[in-house]
Amino acid sequence: MSVNPADWVIPHRTATQDSLLLREVLQSINAQSCPRTYNFHMHTNCSDGKLTPTELMAQAVEIGLSGMAITDHHSVKGYHRACRWMEDWRWHNPSSWSRKRNQGAKVLPKLWAGIEITSFLADTDVHILGYAFKPTDEGMKPYTQGSAPKGEDRQASRVIQAIQTAGGIAVLAHPVRYRTDEVTLIQAAAQLGIDGVETYYAYDNPKTWRPSPGKTERVQALAHEHSLLSSCGTDTHGKILTKRL
Repeated sequence: MSVNPADWVIPHRTATQDSLLLREVLQSINAQSCPRTYNFHMHTNCSDGKLTPTELMAQAVEIGLSGMAITDHHSVKGYHRACRWMEDWRWHNPSSWSRKRNQGAKVLPKLWAGIEITSFLADTDVHILGYAFKPTDEGMKPYTQGSAPKGEDRQASRVIQAIQTAGGIAVLAHPVRYRTDEVTLIQAAAQLGIDGVETYYAYDNPKTWRPSPGKTERVQALAHEHSLLSSCGTDTHGKILTKRL
């Protein structure tokens, strides 16, 4: 039986208003959404990226992103610095609040809390992306210390639960990049109650970003089969938001 993600009832958590909005956005994501409308996978120099949060946000505004998440490894420092940058930007651009994107004015994107966490799933280390969670939630502490979790905290079941209990959305990052095949991983993640997968991803690092053909279609089919949300992102580690490196 087909299940509409919008109708899911997730026990053990109270969704934040941000996560409800993001869930709605993710239901509309397609192959053209990234990198100039939405981007939910980017790194700053608060983990292993080259851009400062300030540089990243300036590029996001210039590109005209509608929504985004900074997903540093095991850290929300970049997210907090980006929030402060946005407050300063609003102060210096008060007239932008009443303008529309189609009028050519620069407008701030919607910024969701984000993180990327190393986790153990189906006998393989994978990365799980967390979105729209409460960064101050007690259960997120093991995952925001700047280094990969160990022991039981590393188990994917624990990571997914922590993100969801903090009101957020858990997504399996780039499912075709691991030693274990994507069929096994997505099925295992779905059984643990994960919310979605990073369906649109450029595995071959093209000069102009685009989701990898073949791999994208396989992940799309698996997401549909397991009634999972689809996300997209450039996984930027370099100096340009529209590329990975």
